[in-house]
Formats: sequence, C-alpha cells, structure tokens
Amino acid sequence: MTRRRLLGLAALVAALLVATGAVVTTRLVANRPAAPVAGPTTAPPASPTPVPTTASPAPPPGADLKGPLNLLLVGVDTRVSIPGWEPHADAVLLLHVPAGLDRAYLFSLPRDLVVDIPAYPKARYPGGRTKLTHAMSYGSRVPGDKAHPSTAQGYELLRTTVSRYTGLRIDAGAVITFGGFDKLVDTLGGVDLYVDQKVASRHRRPDGTMRTLTGGGYVGPQMVYEKGTRHLTGWQALDYARQRYTAGGDYTRQRHQQQLLRALARKILDQGTARDPQRVEQVVAALGKTLVYAGGGRKLIDFAYALGGLPADRLTLVVLPGAGVSSGGAYRGEQLKPLGRDFLTALRGGRADAFLAAHPSLRVKN
Repeated sequence: MTRRRLLGLAALVAALLVATGAVVTTRLVANRPAAPVAGPTTAPPASPTPVPTTASPAPPPGADLKGPLNLLLVGVDTRVSIPGWEPHADAVLLLHVPAGLDRAYLFSLPRDLVVDIPAYPKARYPGGRTKLTHAMSYGSRVPGDKAHPSTAQGYELLRTTVSRYTGLRIDAGAVITFGGFDKLVDTLGGVDLYVDQKVASRHRRPDGTMRTLTGGGYVGPQMVYEKGTRHLTGWQALDYARQRYTAGGDYTRQRHQQQLLRALARKILDQGTARDPQRVEQVVAALGKTLVYAGGGRKLIDFAYALGGLPADRLTLVVLPGAGVSSGGAYRGEQLKPLGRDFLTALRGGRADAFLAAHPSLRVKN
C-alpha cells in the first residue's frame, strides 16, 4: 500500500475513522482502470462469434465489511526523551458503527477505570486487577529489552482488556502519540472548536512554552481557554484536550477529547483533504511513525472504504458517567455507574438510539 493511501485510515483514525473514508473511496474508484470495451466482430455470418462481454469488476476493498464495527482509538503519553519509557493509554475511545454503516457512536473509557487485565505471556505479565491505562504499559514490555517497549504489544493487551470489559469485538484501531496529534492538527490548518467551559492549562504558558515544573507542581503564567468558539493550533488543541484538573475532572476531559475529534472529522470533510494528493502527502508525512495501526488482518483501505458513506453529522458523542473507587480510604481508580454499564448493554443489543432517547443526558450536545 502506498504512503499516499495510508492517509485513508491514518487521518481517519486520528479524526475518528469518519471523514477520509469517503474520500479514499473516491480516490480508489478514480484510480481503477476502465473496463475494456468490446470491439466489432469480423467473423462471417455463417459462424458468428459471440460478442465479448465486459468482465464484472472486482469488489472494492472492504465491501464485505457490513458492521457492526468497533474501532479502538488510543492516545498515548509517549515521552520519547526518556529511554525505555513505557507508553501509557492517556485516552481510550471506542467508535461503534452499527450494521448499515450509516451512523456511529463515540464514547470514552476512563484511563483510571478499574478492570481485570488478563495475563499476557509476550510481556510476561501475569494478569491482575488495576487501572485500564496500565494495560498499555504492561503489555508493551519486551522481555530482555527494557530500552525498547513495544507500542503494538501494548495495544494488543489493551484491546483484549477493553473487549472483555465492554463485551464488544474490536475490529481495528490505532495508537497515536500526542506529538502526532499535534502535527495532524497543524497540518490541517488548526481546528475550530466550541469551548464549553473555561479551562486553565496546567502545562502551558500563553505563548505555548511549557510551564516550570517544581517539586510542588507547575508554576508560572497559564494558558486559558475561554468559553466560546475558538480556533486552536496543534499545541492548543492537544493542551486543551489533555486538561483533567478542571470542573468535572477526567470525565470533562473525555468530553473535550470527543468534541475535538468530531471537529477534526468535520474539517477534513469540509476541506476534501484526501481529494488533494499534495494535502494527503502532507498529512501522512506529518504523522510518520507517530501512529500505529492494528487491523486484525484487514488493511487500512478496507475500513476506509467500508466507512465511506458515514456522514460526520451522524456521529453521536456519548458520555458514560462514572465515580471513584476507594479501598481503605485510598483512591484506587474509577468505575462506570449503572447507567454507563447499561448503555454498553444496549449498544451490544443494537438498542443504542432508544437508550439515548430515554437517557438524553448521555449525549454530548456541543
């Protein structure tokens, strides 16, 4: 597969596997050679030659993917400056596309969700009950090579853990680093986003430089995102989506991440990014090695084609309410409240629309 076609799911994953699927479909069809046209026959009338018929075109990639499809999107805190740093799943999102592939639901799982992580022999991990984010870290460990943790391995254990917790089969997904996300937004020219509450950055100054980290925390002037429609650059979009020390904590951060990804999907559609080969190359070059794709044996182009007819306005953002879990007075992590777990049950049973109609508070409106 060419690097140009890789954008079909590279940007698709980064912007919710929604926007560029339709565009990749267009490019695929446009690049398919035309079917041969039969010419006139010169055989004598007494022994006519059958008129050649046009061969049936081969089915397009992904034509057999009918849904439902579940895609796992992971944002990792990869500190490349620290040798041997294990990737942490800082954002865990699921995109569920029902049969018919004409709508989709996006929801997040808390990074600190307390789950059962199964044993993973590749990393010599014996299994245990702990925070979801650790599945990526523990799975990434390469025995005998601490200096080079494997993001692909970490994703594999995280995928298994998420699948067992939600009861959903994971068909494909990807991991993107914060640096890759930053580059993606800048390559697209920034993004317009409605900031639904005032957010002060814990990490950045107003000029984008990092705040000073001391023994007591970060100090110095803070970047502040005021409520209203804002145009965000790459570092601003990433910084805004990372903030969890705000009203609502990590659940607010999950909502903001979903809103940002939807805004990116809409922008990619509006720009027709993948219809422009030069823009395609720019986005692919920007992502580089910051994205790891896992398709369960299927190619990127298969999912891109399958999701080609999914409009951005049929993407429903869902927030799953949760609460903290304590043991002996100490914080252990998060758990989903019954309403959140009931949504997963409804999703598996194909009743998501009816469930959300009965519980409108789960929908993210902006």
